Amino acid sequence: MTGTIALLGGGPFEANDDLDRRLLTEAGATEVVVMPTADAFENPRDLVDASHVWAERIGVAVRPLEIYTRGDALDVDVDAAIGDAVAVYLVGDSPIHLRSVLTDTDLWSAIVAVVERGGLIAAVAGSAAALCNPMTDPRGGAFTIGLGLIDGLAVATETETWTEERLHRTRDLADVPVAEVPTGAALLRRNGAWETIGDVLIDGELPS
Repeated sequence: MTGTIALLGGGPFEANDDLDRRLLTEAGATEVVVMPTADAFENPRDLVDASHVWAERIGVAVRPLEIYTRGDALDVDVDAAIGDAVAVYLVGDSPIHLRSVLTDTDLWSAIVAVVERGGLIAAVAGSAAALCNPMTDPRGGAFTIGLGLIDGLAVATETETWTEERLHRTRDLADVPVAEVPTGAALLRRNGAWETIGDVLIDGELPS
């Protein structure tokens, strides 16, 4: 993959402005497709509203893609939804729901194609966990199958909210490296090379 995968610890459209500007500039993106899918059962419109304020602040346009169910993902016109998008942001806190909506869909294939052609996929909080395989299960810190955009790595996000007991359990259960990414931090992968931003803790060796 020639593009960038950015796994951000938390704070979508609030805590990462400097990094967002950098990532979007590097990708040459003037418009961002925003998918609040992983907050389908919370208040996804709040994320959409916040994305417009964020976009004005950092100087890009936003194209919301409000896919909340698997039926939405299967019915959407993928070319119209993703097309030649340069940047896609996946936001929301339920990695399990994001996985159930996108697994084995043409929409997910189109999102993966963004980074394959040199673009940017950024995922924040639970959405970032979902991109990995295995995926951290937020219900207890164990592991399950993820979307697999990054294989052989698990990501625990918003770890400033985790108890030490929960973190310890996650580390003990892991048979792959675990990256602990708090809000305001990020783990980037570009052309197989990794970069950490902020207070990322990695238990093990990152996959090549």
